[in-house]
Amino acid sequence: MPHSFGTRARTRHMFKRQFRQHGAPSLNVYLTTYKVGDIVDIVANSYQQKGMPHKFYHGKTGIVFNVAPRAVGVICYKVVNGRYMEKRVNVRIEHVKHSKCRQEFLDRVKSNAAAKKEAKAKGEVVVLKRLPAQPREARTVSTKNNTPQTLAALPYETTI
Repeated sequence: MPHSFGTRARTRHMFKRQFRQHGAPSLNVYLTTYKVGDIVDIVANSYQQKGMPHKFYHGKTGIVFNVAPRAVGVICYKVVNGRYMEKRVNVRIEHVKHSKCRQEFLDRVKSNAAAKKEAKAKGEVVVLKRLPAQPREARTVSTKNNTPQTLAALPYETTI
């Protein structure tokens, strides 16, 4: 049981760099543009200890509410006594990256618009709703060439 309760206690594996990923981050980390309203993931990068978020926010997703020269403000939600509290965290840009949680939705919007345009040109009606997996179609196994076989256990034989 640990006896230290500091802000970075129990973060030995959480803040470690990956194998062959040590050293300064690439320049695209610094050249990425963040705007108010962007959805970002907070992932602490131990290369830069300045502006590092608390260990609780490591791996959390939030919305950018403020953009500063070297940092962004992110709104996250934290469960406190059964309610969700809105927490505003100021984090340097080394510790955030754009979230891919909306990418599937945006791809679906684009493909639906293309399908709708194509159907309108053909004069057809297309269903754009997502449907759950339907049951497989029924089939009958023919018994003409496939006579049933009776299976029986083989008698026990010793190899001695």
